[in-house]
Order: sequence, then structure tokens, then C-alpha cells
Amino acid sequence: MTDQNHTPLPATEHLDENHIMAERREKLTQLRAKGVAFPNDFVPEHFAQDLHANYNALSKEELGQKNIQVKMAGRMMLKRIMGKASFATIQDTTGQIQFYINDDATGVETHSDFKHWDMGDIIAGEGVLFKTNRGELSVQVKTLRLLTKSIRPLPDKFHGLQDHETKYRQRYVDLIVSGETRHTFVTRSKAMTAIRHHMQDAGFMEVETPMLHVIPGGAAAKPFITHHNALDMEMYLRIAPELYLKRLVVGGFDRVFEINRNFRNEGVSPRHNPEFTMMEFYAAYTDYQWLMTFTENLIRDVAIKAHGTAALTYQGRALNLSEPFDRHTICEAIQKYGPLSGKNYSDEQLTDRDYIRQELKAAGEHIDGPTLKNAGLGALQLALFEACAEEHLWHPTYIIDYPIEVSPLARESDDRPGITERFELFITGREIANGFSELNDAEDQAARFQKQVAQKEAGDEEAMFYDHDFIRALEYGLPPTGGCGIGVDRLMMLITDSPNIRDVILFPHLRREEI
Repeated sequence: MTDQNHTPLPATEHLDENHIMAERREKLTQLRAKGVAFPNDFVPEHFAQDLHANYNALSKEELGQKNIQVKMAGRMMLKRIMGKASFATIQDTTGQIQFYINDDATGVETHSDFKHWDMGDIIAGEGVLFKTNRGELSVQVKTLRLLTKSIRPLPDKFHGLQDHETKYRQRYVDLIVSGETRHTFVTRSKAMTAIRHHMQDAGFMEVETPMLHVIPGGAAAKPFITHHNALDMEMYLRIAPELYLKRLVVGGFDRVFEINRNFRNEGVSPRHNPEFTMMEFYAAYTDYQWLMTFTENLIRDVAIKAHGTAALTYQGRALNLSEPFDRHTICEAIQKYGPLSGKNYSDEQLTDRDYIRQELKAAGEHIDGPTLKNAGLGALQLALFEACAEEHLWHPTYIIDYPIEVSPLARESDDRPGITERFELFITGREIANGFSELNDAEDQAARFQKQVAQKEAGDEEAMFYDHDFIRALEYGLPPTGGCGIGVDRLMMLITDSPNIRDVILFPHLRREEI
């Protein structure tokens, strides 16, 4: 989100907010004069969601006979004063419920104090559960306390936070006023739990590997650079945990996974954030065919556990994860989906390097840049796929059998020289996962690292470094292994029907705020 998308508050709204805050600070001063302004001795015993689930079905008379005593706390979201009686809607971590305060049950003095409290204040109440004449589940409050005085006013209840940058920057306010936002992150939490359970049930051990790397490896990406003062050395924030996880397989942990934070110093877009979450896993004695089946089952299971069904709707369009995922080679996908971009290619054209270069140039690709200038046929085919077919892969689709020149860590096929046992999974036109049969030939890996170094020296900032220690690990022997990385944030976009990756990250990166 750029600064141009941020709409500042009108001057009058700033003045109104400052006036409200000044009034609330004066109230806080009065509270301090009376004693402890921020008490810390109340522990709620009941929650809105449970009370609604357990008692909503009861009639007013049935509920009255039970004499249910409750002890609750939450943020006051709505307040209505009606003479000797008042109503307040409080919101706790599970939902909302209504407090009923009056002179008789709560007391004249407490009720009078309540009338000066503000929306956004955190209050606590003890009393009896009942239903109003309109059938709304409520608490007849006998004991009422102010726990936390809110200084800043909440956004207008009917409009909430309208500016997206403010929603992302002040996520704490967004969570207060938006039930949709809270639901998104509750769903994400359920999905993360489902991922862990699925992996553990399949015999994987969760591990943790370094976030500070001496050599950035495991992906083709531009790293963030930092400095370790005590060791006086340059270090890099992790771009991928891959090489460390494969070291663990060398060490004898046959099945490992890590839910990890990665950092890539690249662009920001609706599907890219510089800091993001991935889940990478490695299984000895498997290959990329096994990985595709496992990944498909994992994603389907997570959707069901978090969303209740694998038949989703994403941005108004059906997305059924319960159906088998498609599998196509790069050229098959170009020929199947290229016509949707107005492009039809013959087998002969897709094997003509010069022809593909001209097509890429016509599509606006920088063919003389460090990535494509000396690219072989396989890399050019991949670039053409990205230009004309990728965006049309709505249904879950594995693109398989990538060229070796763009797959420096993947095992080469025994039957097809130049082709690796690698796949990428696309859903709704986005890459969701990347996996392959791992290259475990130390000499082959060393040679590929050397080619990556040459590409980096030629100007490709995303080419890999030569990792001597990883080669040393391979020389001890890595068993046949399959490994896969899943973009967790993008998967959460699908499960929560969120259009922007920032909608599923609690605190996404933004430009520095001018205060």
C-alpha cells in the first residue's frame, strides 16, 4: 500500500479526536485521584460465545428459573443510557453480550459512574443471566467495575476502519472493530494447528533452524543483509530453511518440517510481503510423485479443518479443493492455457529458442537482462509459461518436470536429461508450493553451485552462493529424499477468501509512518 492510497483524516476530525482525548484524559486524572486507576485483580470466568451456545435456546422463563450467575469482562462497544437503566454491549475474545445496568440492582452510585464511561473502555461485571422482553441474552449486572480507561476513541461503529493502510498499521484497532478480521485470524490459527497435526500424524518431527545465515541459500531470492557485531561479520536474514533441513536428514532425522519466517528483499504486491511464512518439509525415501500426493492431501485436510469444507469460494468464484489436482508439464500448460491469453503455440514453436525470445520481448519481458540474456530453452519456456498461462491456473494444478537450469537443488531425471523431478503447485493463478526430488549427488550439486556463482557474477542478484558446508554434508550421504515448501500466507488467502496477502498477516510491512 503506497502513501497515495492512505487518506489522512480531515482537520476537523483530528480536532474532534483531540478534544475527545482531552476529555478522557481528564476522566483518567479523576480516576487516579480516587485510587487505583488500572486494577489488575479481576479474572473473568464466563465468555460470550459459551453463554450464547448454552442458553440462547432457552425461553425467558426457563432461563430465569436457572439463576445462572456469571462473571465477565470485555470492551464496551455500545452504550445506551435510559434514565434509571442503561445497556452496554461488551465484547470479549469470543464475541459480544449485553450488560443491563440499573439503579436497583447495580446501585445508584455505580450506575452514575457508568454514565461517564466511554465506548472502548474495558469493564467487568458480575450478575445474573437473563433475557430481555425482546429475547436478547443479557447480564443483569450487580457488580460493575472499570478496569481500563480508553484514551483514544474507536472508529465510527457503522463504518469502522475504511482506509486499508490504517487497517494494516493499526491492526489492534481493526481487530477491535471488525468481526471479519478477527474471523480471518482465528481461521488462520485453526489452519496452522491443522498443518502441525497433519505433519505429526504422518511421522514428521517439527524442528527449528537458524534465521541468521552466513550464506543465503535454498532459494533464488535477494536477501536482507545485516551485521553481527560480536563476530564482526556480514550475515543474511533467512530466505529459505531448505539447506539446513536437508542437513538434518543427512543426520538421520528422516522426516522433518519447519513452519518458518523467511525474508526476501524484493517487491511488495497483493501476493508478496518481504517477511512471510512458509512450511517446508523433507521426507527420506520419497520422490516428487509422493510429494505431490502428500501435499494435495495436506492442503485439502487443512481447508476442511479450518473452513469446514474443501469446497471453497474465492473472490466470488468456486474453488473446489476436494477434486483431484491437475498435472501438466510447462509446455502442456502453455498449449492448454495460452489461448486464454490469445496465444496458440505449436510443438515446433515451443522448441525454437529464438522464436520464444521474440514472443517474450513482445510481451514486455526484459530478454537482455541477466536472467534471460543467456537463458536456455527450458528457462525460456518457463518464462513464456509465466507470461501467458500461469494466471489462468485457477483449479489446483501441478506444473511438473522443470528444466535443470532453473532448478539448481533438484534431482535430474534418470530418463530425460536436462529435466528435473520438480513441481510447482498453482491455485487461482498463484504459486502455492514448490517441491522436488532432492539432489543428493554432492559432485553434481557442487557443479550446479558453480554455475549459480557464474550467474551471480554476471549480474543475477537472485542466483545462489556456493555453500561449502552443505556440500560437505552431502558428501556424508543424503538418502533419496523429497522436499517441499508451501507458502502459508498464500494458502491462508485461499482459505479465508482474502484478496491481499496483507489481509492474512497480522502486522504487514508498510512505509514508515509520518507522525
